[in-house]
Amino acid sequence: MRPTVVIGFLGSTLDASKFGPSRWSKWRPTVGLTMHADLRVDRLVLIHGTQHQRLADYIVEDVASVSPETRVEPQLLDFADPWDFEEVYGKLLDFARAYSFDPEAEEYLIHITTGTHVAQICLFLLTEAHFLPGRLLQTQPERGVGGAAGRWNVIDLDLSRYDSIATRFAADSAESTSFLKSGIDTRNAAFNAMIDEIEQVAVRSRAPLLLMGPTGAGKSQLARRIYELKRVKRQVKGPLVEVNCATLKGDSAMSALFGHRKGAFTGAAADRAGLLRTADTGVLFLDEIGELGLDEQAMILRAIEDKRFLPVGADKEVESDFQLIAGTNRDLATCVAEGSFRDDLYARLNLWTFTLPGLAQRREDIAPNLDYELDRHAEREGDRIAFNKEARERYLTFATGPDAPWSGNFRDLAASVTRMATFSPEGRINLDCVAAEIARLKRLWRGGTEAGDDLATLLAPAQIETLDPFDRVQLAHVVATCRASRSLSDAGRTLFAASRRQRSSINDADRLRKYLARFDLSWTQIAG
Repeated sequence: MRPTVVIGFLGSTLDASKFGPSRWSKWRPTVGLTMHADLRVDRLVLIHGTQHQRLADYIVEDVASVSPETRVEPQLLDFADPWDFEEVYGKLLDFARAYSFDPEAEEYLIHITTGTHVAQICLFLLTEAHFLPGRLLQTQPERGVGGAAGRWNVIDLDLSRYDSIATRFAADSAESTSFLKSGIDTRNAAFNAMIDEIEQVAVRSRAPLLLMGPTGAGKSQLARRIYELKRVKRQVKGPLVEVNCATLKGDSAMSALFGHRKGAFTGAAADRAGLLRTADTGVLFLDEIGELGLDEQAMILRAIEDKRFLPVGADKEVESDFQLIAGTNRDLATCVAEGSFRDDLYARLNLWTFTLPGLAQRREDIAPNLDYELDRHAEREGDRIAFNKEARERYLTFATGPDAPWSGNFRDLAASVTRMATFSPEGRINLDCVAAEIARLKRLWRGGTEAGDDLATLLAPAQIETLDPFDRVQLAHVVATCRASRSLSDAGRTLFAASRRQRSSINDADRLRKYLARFDLSWTQIAG
């Protein structure tokens, strides 16, 4: 066994007693820790001040009488103010650095029962930082029993060795990550690993966070959940202030962000606090930060670093202490290279950068997000909608397949669920409803806005499904032209303007009528 060395302070109050036989009926921490049969103390480094020299000598004698094998090493250390944290920590750090520790040959216990509260805290911090290479030793009197020895226990700062603490920590961490995911049981391993990292950063750091990813990937929702998590952990008390920087243009951007003084410009009829001051003690979420102008970027950087900025028209700076979360669908590194984004602001934001994948990169998460969107619809509308088994399987087969690019990401999914729920008044989404929604999504992703909608009003979903992409685009153009024309002949002249010059006999209306008949359509249907 390695020799055990205990390092601790002389307790000017707890170790003191009347100099007589009665002292052995009192618990004295320093003497008591050498009286245990199951704790062998080979060496005791006893720290004390000059004014307590007599008490120290007396304690050394008593230790020798109860534990002859213990060698006491008095260590003189005077403090001008034993309650001055800076002084106490500094002198203990000097002691630790100068002491010849040999952890491989000796085991060290740091006694934190005696000394001022400041001294005990400093011993804890120095041990946690491994300046004192040992474990913490705590002693206490035996309640209701009496006696001079008391009780002792060793505290290991490796919390993973404490089963109950480790279990609670793991459960708390899992609860926090689930909170950030809005309770959705996501299955994508890369996304789950990223959320684990964000949870650790969110609760341990106040540095800016940068959330990157395509539009609709969930940056805004994640920013709100991060704020709510920090609020639950009591790390912020102010509000969450959200702003889409793409909506801040021209001179109004400065005023909206940093506020202004009355009369600063035409129309400034009163003082305006600005979004940064509103976010004081809270979180500021600047979505699409890449849309800000260079002047606004410079002031944002100053506000992040110094917590100070100058409102428009003011001659005195104001303060605001907020945490920044920035969002963007741009590649800011490319923007820096192009000169549209400041490199110093990018460097400040790039400490914690997380890129959210699009829905197409998380197809295994579509099923749990589908259930989440149905739950959201129920909360919002007070109406619980569910899929038929066959309809759910059909929808997920399409949604997770290669024909679903999910270019709008989770916004597309949320809108899709809303449409199916709206068209299912009996509370069940069936196969016909799913077929119609799949057709809508395909038109949406092909860029079919007006023309695609025109076809949806004229043809059944099953008919649209049978059309080749070429016919679909051509027919959509024909329908749009018909609706913009005064008559069948007028629409024909527009559509066949080039080919009609090469024909000897011209009947544009008949050609168009026959073309529409291929799809069971007529001019009356379209024009009506």
